[in-house]
Amino acid sequence: MAESISRLTHVSVVPRSARDPRWVRWTLTGVALLFLGLFLFVPLAAVFTEAFRRGVGPYLKSFRDPDALAAIRLTLTVALIAVPLNLVFGIAAAWAIAKFSFPGKSLLTTLIDLPFAVSPVISGLIYVLVFGLQGWLGPWLNDHDLQVIFAVPGIVLATVFVTFPFVARELIPLMQSQGTDEEHAALTLGANGWQTFWRVTLPNIKWGLFYGVILCNARAMGEFGAVSVVSGHVRGLTNTMPLHVEILYNEYNFVAAFAVASLLSLLALVTLALKSFVETRSHANATPTA
Repeated sequence: MAESISRLTHVSVVPRSARDPRWVRWTLTGVALLFLGLFLFVPLAAVFTEAFRRGVGPYLKSFRDPDALAAIRLTLTVALIAVPLNLVFGIAAAWAIAKFSFPGKSLLTTLIDLPFAVSPVISGLIYVLVFGLQGWLGPWLNDHDLQVIFAVPGIVLATVFVTFPFVARELIPLMQSQGTDEEHAALTLGANGWQTFWRVTLPNIKWGLFYGVILCNARAMGEFGAVSVVSGHVRGLTNTMPLHVEILYNEYNFVAAFAVASLLSLLALVTLALKSFVETRSHANATPTA
């Protein structure tokens, strides 16, 4: 009897891939590789091929252009502002949703997903409606010599809006799955809220938090739609790297356009490498030791 149960158990855990015919596995693998080649590897190869089409000298010269340097600085500055803001919001929102019950909790959860449902162009237009010269707050801002739209503050606001779900959405299910038992135990032992967060909650969510920050940073540096609406496309002042690529391409300066695009592609590849590293560490920590 025990031997029969053992055989049944062994059969039940055999991976599906080991039972599928060989042609099915090869076909699915081939289709996946074909899509990766057509929609990922070929475009990436085209970007770097066009960037180095005239050699290394013109490629490097593209980054010595003052407008290109200004676009790179602005992109990094916006990311350095937007990501920490979303980090604070994401932790606070995830903590509130996962650890407490309060009126409007489901509404807050829904609103966090709003940037995923709204076009980035629409979100940019919303800020123009609020902060533009003819907007709700435009006259007051103009009277006080404050400029939001077509300036760095507007770009930061638009970037924060389109990126704020990433950290929160990564942490909410993680915190919900962990429950509140450890926090309650820490409070029972005399820890205050701040100590509980630093010594109990944060160590449990650190890899999920890092993962969310990576995704948030990648979107912040690559955002085009919302930033395009609020920036005004002022060369050397309000152009981020994606906007600078568009301008260079429209001017038929293909080498410079693809050079800056290659830098964005490299940042994306670094993001993917960090993402894979975090996923590996997260799965390793989640696997119980024997």
